[in-house]
Amino acid sequence: MSCRKGFKFLEHTADAYVEVFGSSLEEIFELAAKAMFEVMVDTSKVKPVKHLVLEDSGFDLENALYKWLENLLIEYCANNIVFNKFKVEYVRINNDKVEFKGHAWGEEFDPETHDPRTEVKAVTYSLMEIKKRNSCWSARVVFDI
Repeated sequence: MSCRKGFKFLEHTADAYVEVFGSSLEEIFELAAKAMFEVMVDTSKVKPVKHLVLEDSGFDLENALYKWLENLLIEYCANNIVFNKFKVEYVRINNDKVEFKGHAWGEEFDPETHDPRTEVKAVTYSLMEIKKRNSCWSARVVFDI
């Protein structure tokens, strides 16, 4: 059985709510990051010229996903970098934590080039969930806008 891969935006009264689908935890981490930046800019106009490596851990899957997205958002806020390409090497449970290592590529934000949309202020735990059904993974995340 093959898994559906991608993301879709769900109805939410005030924020951006996304559901991502993939065949692995790594894929859903990548797609959640892509969706977050798609809220902010047209990612097809971002050139993957700057490379960032992120390694961190969380106390569970949701916390690890939160930290992955939060670290990317911090990079955007601190250094004005928008990303469009993501590769997560691993998401693994190690003792009592969930470790991840991922890569992101992008460039400095330019409003003339990147077609600005809505700024994401924060990643939230509201309605966050990660599920596995058969061999397919899905996750839901709300971004505070």
